[in-house]
Amino acid sequence: MSRDLTSGTWMRVALSCLSMLGLVVAWEITVRWFSIPEWILPAPSSIAQVALEWRVDLMHHSWVTLYETLAGFMAALAIALPIAIVIAYTPILKHTIYPALLALQSVPKVAIAPLITLWVGFGAMPKIIVVFLVCFFPIVVSAAAGLEATSKSRLDLMRSLKAKPWQVFWRLRIPEAMPHIMVGCKVGITFAVIGAVIGEFVGSEEGLGFLILTSTAQSKTSLAFSALIILTVISIALYYLVEQAEKMLVVWKSQ
Repeated sequence: MSRDLTSGTWMRVALSCLSMLGLVVAWEITVRWFSIPEWILPAPSSIAQVALEWRVDLMHHSWVTLYETLAGFMAALAIALPIAIVIAYTPILKHTIYPALLALQSVPKVAIAPLITLWVGFGAMPKIIVVFLVCFFPIVVSAAAGLEATSKSRLDLMRSLKAKPWQVFWRLRIPEAMPHIMVGCKVGITFAVIGAVIGEFVGSEEGLGFLILTSTAQSKTSLAFSALIILTVISIALYYLVEQAEKMLVVWKSQ
């Protein structure tokens, strides 16, 4: 059975790689066939060449964006989970805190990013705050929903066994809420990269967002595409890291 699952996984990976390879080849042929100028749409071969030439700078800017992404995401996770617990255990707060959270989430982050830069200044902190804001809402909503969705019959069983409140919390509520929490984390980590780039667009001197902004202003489209591809790889890699964490934390779901 496990061998069949492994072979099926490898088959899916192989098909995904082949489809991506076909897309790259089609892209290269299209650019060359129609003689599209490089400043409009560079060929994959040109992007690879520029990425090799700029590898040191690309590495530096990638680490900056990755740091801002992870710092903002971890801060959102550390603050969202306690607030979700308070909301789940205090129903009245759901009607007081939720509207404020919804209002905060409804404000376009592109609109408030310049204000955050004005208040906090330049550097990594305003980008981390933007990442925090885009990650916070999905995590807190998913966690609160998971904690509130605990099975009533299981709660009654725990109480009938004279379980203490902290035992009910750690042994029932948290395990049952974990799938919901991980869904919020997967949504949040995807938004985190977008938040970091938004912050870098508004005001920055380093990071992949800054590199995209400056390279497009100078018509270095191949360099901009290189940064875009790295951003995509970072986003996908972080998503699958969270998914692997989900498989380790929610063991019964992966079986």
